[in-house]
Amino acid sequence: MKRKSKSNGRIILVSLFLLVAMTASVVLSSCDVDWNLAQGLITTPNKDDTATATDSGLNFSDVAGFAVDDEGHLVLHLGDGTELELNVKGNETDAGTTVTVPTEVNHNEITVNIGDGAADLTYAASKALMSVVSVWCKYERKVSYYQGYSWIPGYGSGRQTTETYQTAGSGVIFKLDKESGDAYIITNFHVVYDSDCLTSDGISDDINVYLYGSESSDMAIPATFVGGSLYYDIAILKVTGSTVLQQSIAEAVELGNSDAVAAGQVAMAVGNPEAEGISVTSGVVSVPSEYITMTGADNATTVSFRVIRVDAAVNSGNSGGGLFDAAGNLIGIVNAKISDSEVENIGYAIPTSVVRAIADNILFYCDGQNCKRVQRGMLGITVQSSGSHAVINPETGLIGIEEYVSVAEVNEGGLADGVLQAGDVIRSITLGGRTVQVTRQYHVIDAMLDARVGSDVTMEIIRGGETMTVTMTVTEDDLTAY
Repeated sequence: MKRKSKSNGRIILVSLFLLVAMTASVVLSSCDVDWNLAQGLITTPNKDDTATATDSGLNFSDVAGFAVDDEGHLVLHLGDGTELELNVKGNETDAGTTVTVPTEVNHNEITVNIGDGAADLTYAASKALMSVVSVWCKYERKVSYYQGYSWIPGYGSGRQTTETYQTAGSGVIFKLDKESGDAYIITNFHVVYDSDCLTSDGISDDINVYLYGSESSDMAIPATFVGGSLYYDIAILKVTGSTVLQQSIAEAVELGNSDAVAAGQVAMAVGNPEAEGISVTSGVVSVPSEYITMTGADNATTVSFRVIRVDAAVNSGNSGGGLFDAAGNLIGIVNAKISDSEVENIGYAIPTSVVRAIADNILFYCDGQNCKRVQRGMLGITVQSSGSHAVINPETGLIGIEEYVSVAEVNEGGLADGVLQAGDVIRSITLGGRTVQVTRQYHVIDAMLDARVGSDVTMEIIRGGETMTVTMTVTEDDLTAY
């Protein structure tokens, strides 16, 4: 399927990755990892002995595991439960900020290639593969036959019959209870929806997911649709009592901070391209945040998505799969690419900050209830941005973009009526226990996905040169289905 998008004044074609084909699945095996740190970083590689971090002046014993963070730092997990981050640059190392290592590695040896800040992605890919699934959906549709051989779906003269067909995409395990075999899986809305199918809502009523290394028919895991949004292109699937999950090495994904993503950082796309089985491609983040506009999954509605642009190879079937950082943490859900003979390697992923908020929203309002759509809180204001400029983070040295966000208009009768005024500069917004410093216009829009009836929205604003705090309470009238 092709979708139109407008970029830089030129009309381009954007494909939503939904594969409508039946092919044989490929069963892949997981990777082993070795314990031998390159460039003399650890002088004693045997993890049962004392090891010394070269040039750091720090000694430690019984290295139990490791990870690579999203800035290419090697993080060692020590036997006493502490963590040490080593900032590697050339042949120099130094002690850095403590970070959490998600998984212990019990192998005797680990190989990490370090040089000029580049890190081996093998461990990160192995971590990502434990949380990515392939998603297969069956549908039925009406077709009309002509002269016994040709057909056009749903219209025209000739003999009509019902046809069964399948599509393939990807998904990411969001929550997992290994003991019960229950899980929630994030995917794209367009992976489980087809406007031609005969179900009342266009959603497949026969969905199966497959774990990496278990992509054969006897390992199918039935899943059901919980809720989703055409406007955000996100859907949540539910798995209950799966023995396949109970007996697997599957893990729920670890969410990275998509708001901290920087241009040039490593990005891995993990999904089910061409329905050939779960695979990994890598590249870099090209643009940390931008908007694309296209026709939605219903082939009728114009939708806009905030996305991360990447140059990692993505193809039909990658939809709903994960975009991961160098630590194997999820930074986005892949959902689109540009399909144009003059364009190469431009793919898109919905940022984790949006995905997390939508997933929580769907589980709150839709799980076990009749509601099937995202319920977004509406402030009843129009926001505008000005003074966009590049800044350097003094802690990381990475470049980013900031802008001044203010209120352009307050709608009469809306949540903010009588509380906010045109011209107010928004500095921060607190909702659902999260405080976001507002440095981009989308921070205000995205934050309202966390709105629940009865929750307070607290904003720090500047009005007439004075800093003040205002609070509004969300009512049911302030929610809109998306």
